Amino acid sequence: MLHHISLGVADLQRAAAFYDAALGALGYVRAWTDETAIGYGEPGGGDKLAIKQRGADALAPGPGFHVALAAPDRESVARFHAAALQHGGRDNGPPGLRPHYGPDYHAAFVIDPDGHAIEAVVNSPPTE
Repeated sequence: MLHHISLGVADLQRAAAFYDAALGALGYVRAWTDETAIGYGEPGGGDKLAIKQRGADALAPGPGFHVALAAPDRESVARFHAAALQHGGRDNGPPGLRPHYGPDYHAAFVIDPDGHAIEAVVNSPPTE
């Protein structure tokens, strides 16, 4: 259903450092860059998530809103979480199973430097 989502950020360079690292851990790359925004997606594809410079007007949505990003495996969920915390994110739930969502729902939750709630999730049995 969704074509893409955009998040307003106060400082594009700070947000780019966070998203380059956190999304890179999931296998996503910059699809495009200009002076006021950066789009991320799968290698060779278009953007599905964009960050856009909004300065002091940047406000994260309130409780109940978050962006869940598909992870290829459980190891990448852990790498996402570690990279996010190393680049200005805050922990909002460490990597692990969330059986209340399903028997194979493995996720990690962070808050980005602008207050956006971001999740990385894989919902399949572990790979051997």
